[in-house]
Amino acid sequence: MQAPDIVPSATTVLQTQPAERRGMPVLLRRMMPLIVVAAVLLITFVWISTLELDSIEKRTLNADYITARIGEHLILSITASILVAVLAIPAGIAVSRSSSRVFRGIVIGIANIGQATPAIGVVILLAIVWQTGFTTALVALVIYSFLPVLQNTIAGLAQVDPNIRESARGMGMTSGQVLRRVELPLASPVILAGLRTALVFAVGVATVATFINAGGLGDMIINGLKLQRYPVLIVGAVLVAAIAVLIDWAASVVEDIVRPKGL
Repeated sequence: MQAPDIVPSATTVLQTQPAERRGMPVLLRRMMPLIVVAAVLLITFVWISTLELDSIEKRTLNADYITARIGEHLILSITASILVAVLAIPAGIAVSRSSSRVFRGIVIGIANIGQATPAIGVVILLAIVWQTGFTTALVALVIYSFLPVLQNTIAGLAQVDPNIRESARGMGMTSGQVLRRVELPLASPVILAGLRTALVFAVGVATVATFINAGGLGDMIINGLKLQRYPVLIVGAVLVAAIAVLIDWAASVVEDIVRPKGL
């Protein structure tokens, strides 16, 4: 005897339809930064295409020059963020493990100095006492972006339930294994949020690297201001903002991917 076909009930249909309808708004919200950036870049390109550019503007507003400046900006920002992660996360772990208030105060105090000092001040002071160029700008960005990752690492490890640590030790794990297999995965959402903030900081602050001959999109902004070429200024500013938004979006996607399931 053939089994009767299973017909979904009205309740099942009503429950599945809202979930399907909710899927598209979620995807739209996820893609909205890309859509906005693409629209702004398109509008800027169309506007520049309608202008009669002089010889100075043509030397700046061309594909080769813009591509070179974007490459310099991205290399500087991403390298600084990698160094911040390599330095600040271990420092945060060391602070969270230390019972010394003096050590904790010294580390956080030094990081606070770098964050509280204006970015242009950090860059110029390092250039005066050291040298100009890429390396000095890189050190300045690391100093300026250090605090968010340090604080989030400390906060992320502090919020791990002590009972979970004790359970892991009861299973025979060493302190290092507890840190690698339990604490860091549970703290990863908070740590990644700090890295995301530091990366966006680095993209914005990298514009002042032009003052010490370190390149980047700051060259376009400063040249546009000095020479009163406002198309150059606006294109430089739009590109910096677009890169910051795109990197923040990409970091949010990575954050969702590497986040442990269930958190």
